[in-house]
Amino acid sequence: MNAAVRAVVRMGIYVGAKVYFIHEGYQGMVDGGDNIKEATWENVSSMLQVGGTVIGSARCKEFRTHEGRLKAAHNLVKRGITNLCVIGGDGSLTGANLFREEWSGLLTELVQQGLINEDAVQKYSALHIVGMVGSIDNDFCGTDMTIGTDSALHRIIEVVDAIMTTAQSHQRTFVLEVMGRHCGYLALVSALACGADWVLIPEMPPEDGWEEKMCQKLSATRSRGSRLNIIIVAEGAIDRHGKPITSGIVKDLVVRCLGFDTRVTILGHVQRGGTPSAFDRILASRMGVEAVLALLETTANTPACVVSLCGNQAVRLPLMECVQMTQEVQKAMDEKKFEDAVRLRGRSFENNLKTYKLLAHRKPESELPHVSSNFNVAVLNVGAPAAGMNAAVRSAVRVGISEGHKMFAVSDGFEGFYKGQIKEIKWADVGGWTGQGGSLLGTKRTLPAKHTDKIAEQMRKYNINALLVIGGFEAYLGIMELLAARGKCDEFCVPMVMVPATVSNNVPGSDLSIGADTALNAITDTCDRIKQSASGTKRRVFIIETMGGYCGYLASVGGLAAGADAAYIYEEPFDIRDLQANVEHLTEKMKTSIQRGLVLRNENCNENYTTDFIYQLYSEEGRGVFDCRKNVLGHMQQGGAPSPFDRNFGTKISAKAMQWISKKLNETYRQGRVFANTEDSACLLGMRRRALIFQPVVQLRDETDFIHRIPKEQWWLKLRPLMKILAKYKTSYDVSDSGQLEHVVRDRPKESDATAAI
Repeated sequence: MNAAVRAVVRMGIYVGAKVYFIHEGYQGMVDGGDNIKEATWENVSSMLQVGGTVIGSARCKEFRTHEGRLKAAHNLVKRGITNLCVIGGDGSLTGANLFREEWSGLLTELVQQGLINEDAVQKYSALHIVGMVGSIDNDFCGTDMTIGTDSALHRIIEVVDAIMTTAQSHQRTFVLEVMGRHCGYLALVSALACGADWVLIPEMPPEDGWEEKMCQKLSATRSRGSRLNIIIVAEGAIDRHGKPITSGIVKDLVVRCLGFDTRVTILGHVQRGGTPSAFDRILASRMGVEAVLALLETTANTPACVVSLCGNQAVRLPLMECVQMTQEVQKAMDEKKFEDAVRLRGRSFENNLKTYKLLAHRKPESELPHVSSNFNVAVLNVGAPAAGMNAAVRSAVRVGISEGHKMFAVSDGFEGFYKGQIKEIKWADVGGWTGQGGSLLGTKRTLPAKHTDKIAEQMRKYNINALLVIGGFEAYLGIMELLAARGKCDEFCVPMVMVPATVSNNVPGSDLSIGADTALNAITDTCDRIKQSASGTKRRVFIIETMGGYCGYLASVGGLAAGADAAYIYEEPFDIRDLQANVEHLTEKMKTSIQRGLVLRNENCNENYTTDFIYQLYSEEGRGVFDCRKNVLGHMQQGGAPSPFDRNFGTKISAKAMQWISKKLNETYRQGRVFANTEDSACLLGMRRRALIFQPVVQLRDETDFIHRIPKEQWWLKLRPLMKILAKYKTSYDVSDSGQLEHVVRDRPKESDATAAI
């Protein structure tokens, strides 16, 4: 929430508005006085990394009464406030809309009571409202992600990872209760992210007799050699008859039926706390700026709207449509129409549930789909390691087996391929892979062009009918080289698909790559610590070098998440005059109350203006005002446990890739063999704005700068002015990509692949 508050304040001041804090939510608006204070630029410094909300939040009974709203209206009119930005859940936003609808009547009453005059009524005739949804449950329809959800998932996954080590040591079963009284999003996504054995959520209660099925599943997992079981329960979980299923009930059941050593962990308010994740900071900053733009464009006739996220794009939706849809979900659950409840939750929720069902429960051989032939599919990692690769491999293997294929794992990328490091990989082999960092299969940067004959020989030997390549720019080049080799080797005339996984996020055809979110969190955490080290010391500027090759994604988006003053990247050329202007800008800021400065530099942004050069320049020019420190983050950006986002993105995108492979295999199977030589049989699956789409790699050639290994057009460059505005630079902000008012779509056509990124 603090990142959203900061963005609204700074964007508001930037566009020339007077911005006010209202402390303690609606209570502060009703009480007035010192609860409503003008906000300054400096007021919101150093709050990006703070959890909760620094301006306070409170439930307010008085605002629910007409008298309370009358007092609130009077307090706003006294200060000339007619634009409200409300960050909260559906209750807060519904209250805001009612307040807006009553506004003219409230002003009339205030005139009658002699508290304001007719001029004030004319001047402040309309109240404009824009909402941002702040809710860790992600229970608001119309947006894929609400502010706070990703951070809550981080807390849950930290606990799950810690529990898994103790559970494996002691052969224990853990029942984990997470928040979500009316919404199972946190439970479902954390179950996906840790590969839980069972999940219980309010929207989709288990079928009658679930107790026996669950115990059979746990028992089967143990018999296959697993030392732990994890069951995740949403606090609002119910059975088909509306009776609550508590973590205690689940524990007693496991102990009674299986005799397993079972422990319960209730996470409670831990999930609300802690430092916000990089995703939440960026989401909230984007939404805050979007909210100010929406307020500037509203007229008395436009409905109150909420700023939300669809896929990777900001959208504006009528507030009451979203509220009604959210209420419809509850109504469907009350009426036991559970399929409807899941559908109304939105595409993202539906996909999470489908993917979980696909991966969690292994079907008996008799239930596997009948395919034209028993196909063999190979999966390999190519390029540098990226957190989330293992989750993607696990997902591919399990979906492949569910689809009736035999799955083969290739170690060490294309190098391992031509050396014959290939072996069959089974369902149980990938258990517990989702939380592992790096690449368990091993990965190399070797390209296949020089070894196509040997690779073709291995494909013949193992009768490989399709390839799934998970990796970065080398994987993209590798698929192109195999495609080019189809002319001389028939073995490559098979369906091939690439899933982007690289911390640099530099693969054409996809806005996001597996691993980039974990790297952003590593950068953000480090920047927080570095900035903290300067608190209490004299004024200090930190120069930090990030990874990314020639791609400035990590430096730019990391800069936005960490509150950087500048980020130097290859895509936006800079010269000595720009560096000088940045130093002067920081010098000015340091003379006020700002104590710390942060400057990020992408490793290959300029061959002459190195990190050392920039450090020395800032040190010299800032002498007497601030001192300087430098830090090269290096390979820590590639390491660590994958973030919830990367686990889920890897899991879902890989499952989708395997389903595409199955479809292509059946389409191209003729006369006892697979033969695929069309352009669309070698694709890259990428996230484009709102959807996951398959694009033939041949068509992506024109979009690629092969020398610098980056796409020619990159969506995140539009976020750069945002970082500059929030760092107090005068710059122009491109509003062409800002959200337009849309409508909440209830029944999307089945073909539409609007799969959310998480």
